Amino acid sequence: MVPVARAAPVGRVAAGSSVVELARPRFRPDPAADRDAMERLQREIAETAVFDNGFGFDADAVGGSGAGDTEDGDPPLVAGVDQAFLDDRVVSAVVVSCGGEVVERTHAVTATRMPYVPGLLSFREGNPIFAALATLETEPDLYVIDGSGRLHYRQAGLATHVGVAVDAPAVGVAKSLLCGTLDADPDGRRAGWRTPIRADEAVDAPDGTVVGHALQTRQYDSRPVINPVYVSPGHRVGATTATDLVERLCDGYKLPEPTRRADSHADTAKSEVDTDATGSEVDTA
Repeated sequence: MVPVARAAPVGRVAAGSSVVELARPRFRPDPAADRDAMERLQREIAETAVFDNGFGFDADAVGGSGAGDTEDGDPPLVAGVDQAFLDDRVVSAVVVSCGGEVVERTHAVTATRMPYVPGLLSFREGNPIFAALATLETEPDLYVIDGSGRLHYRQAGLATHVGVAVDAPAVGVAKSLLCGTLDADPDGRRAGWRTPIRADEAVDAPDGTVVGHALQTRQYDSRPVINPVYVSPGHRVGATTATDLVERLCDGYKLPEPTRRADSHADTAKSEVDTDATGSEVDTA
């Protein structure tokens, strides 16, 4: 199977032709909104999100050779989503895989509309991601997103925002802990170790609610040590299942293969984005 590789024109969002569309367009993030409006939208997204398993594929097939079917009889398609930044632009990359085989790569280049603000990442990166998703020709069964899901102040991180907006199973994988309290100290743990992350006073959820897990996906035999990743459900996936899926997808690496592939594609696309003599953006991918 030959992977499809394309790029969206700068700032373009396909209208009507994409297989991936916003099921809930009211959740499209507005970077120009004030903070109160952004937080209100996040609370509505969290109320809409489903933090239990609600997908139609065999979870045991994810990260394997592709054996195991969806409800339609096909192996599950897993999309990795990541981004790279270039001056005042963002390159949003999506790579779709079936088992270990890439079936599609795509990206979009858009302008950044707001700076990074902890807890409001989806208002910076959400629309660029939707622009990239609008160029897909395959419909993923699962999204693995570089960022938090339920592991968020208002239970609506980037993976939850994206998953709820497109109404698809989504998992968030973060490299740093935004909030919450680990049940156990992660220092020096061996690969395969995990511990629940529970809501604390910083999280808009009942204290003790499991909002994710710290997962030690890889570790050296000696220092320097590798820190765990922080996995949380985005939408239509439970906390334990989300961690199981990510562990299966890491295959000996710290980060899951879908987001590693998306990160690589974002960097490649970034290097191919030029500015012409008139100052307009040109995507040469």
